[in-house]
Amino acid sequence: MSAELACIERRCRARFPITEVLYNCPKCGGLLEAVYGKPAQSAPELKKLWRERRTSNAALDQSGVWRFREFIPFLDDYAHAVTLREGCTPLLDAPQAARYGGLDRVTFKHQGFNPTGSFKDNGMTCGAAQARRLGMRRVACVSTGNTSASMAAYASAGGLDPIIFIPHGNIAFGKLAQALEYGARTIQVEANFDQILALVRGLADRLGIYLLNSINPFRIEGQKTIMAEMLDQRDWRVPDWVVLPGGNLGNTSAFGKGLRELKEMGLIDRLPRLAVIQAEGAAPFHDLWRAKDRSHLNAVEDPHTLATAIKIGDPVSWPKALFEVAESGGTVEKVSEQEIADAKAVIGRCGIGCEPASAATLAGIRKLTAAGAIRADSDVVAVLTGNVLKDPNYIHEYHLGVLKAPGDVAVMPNFGNPPVVVPNDADRIADLLSS
Repeated sequence: MSAELACIERRCRARFPITEVLYNCPKCGGLLEAVYGKPAQSAPELKKLWRERRTSNAALDQSGVWRFREFIPFLDDYAHAVTLREGCTPLLDAPQAARYGGLDRVTFKHQGFNPTGSFKDNGMTCGAAQARRLGMRRVACVSTGNTSASMAAYASAGGLDPIIFIPHGNIAFGKLAQALEYGARTIQVEANFDQILALVRGLADRLGIYLLNSINPFRIEGQKTIMAEMLDQRDWRVPDWVVLPGGNLGNTSAFGKGLRELKEMGLIDRLPRLAVIQAEGAAPFHDLWRAKDRSHLNAVEDPHTLATAIKIGDPVSWPKALFEVAESGGTVEKVSEQEIADAKAVIGRCGIGCEPASAATLAGIRKLTAAGAIRADSDVVAVLTGNVLKDPNYIHEYHLGVLKAPGDVAVMPNFGNPPVVVPNDADRIADLLSS
């Protein structure tokens, strides 16, 4: 099947070979996406093929990304693929979370079950494969956590040299520990995420380093398979809503693109609506969505939120994301630090842990149902993006009642569950457990 890179700008739509190292259109500066010809198989044939691969022991078939390789046919040789058996993440029912969110039912698509604990693995397996296909030796990313962990793992697994740039002192240690363990050269820069990304893009061109942030179109290709897997798990029944956190907006771009392509291929007959949830202190996409003029995003120069995975003030994928949310008939909401923390604790009481950014989904659902934007009887899939152990300090401080939001604002432990200290006395402990 033919594959090319195409500019997303409708006034341009220039095409480039899939083998060029490009992140933006050389003609107009627009973002790029991978485009393909029509698959050889029919929709029923693809559904059957993808389902049958679930029982295969072949490495690519055991991947929840490469199992759908007819959906992402950019490689000419699958020997370039790097897989840690990513994807294959569950759909989990959570009745208590549904009640909290004002819904009859909610299903969580939990990407924290990935090898490095976040959805980034779905995209990184494709980004690393393309780097190998291009003959690149060094790869880099700017990250507040999850991207660095994922890139380090996939680069090292694929024999590449990973280089990570992070904002100094602004990363959860659970995530930084992964990058160090997986052998990445880690450079802490005294600047914020957006400033570092601009710096690294120049360095990448100068030093011949392949950039694996979400501006990389092949990352988006991997992440769109999350929607294919979700629909396969639902026997191709389309939900009314897909709710997800919004940071750099790579997932929003990927989900929308993937869903549109699945519809064009005849695998689904309609699009679910996308609801993107941002943290109040890092909500430029929310502000854009509410603005009369959506031609320009006003960046947040000093983004602030404890949900570090979505602490992005100038998301590079906003033009793609804006198109996809509008195309789906969706919406964008923002939530406070208190709302995120309480939603996270509620999700935890369902026996389902997640990182803070993930909990923005439930916080946003609660807000959107209260406003009447989402009906209580809607069929909703909420995406949890990261594992509960990505930021254990946050959890500990919330339950102890000492968690502070930016600006030294106290976050109340409305669903707190602090440990209790007792003496070595069986009677005292029995009295405590009986009370």
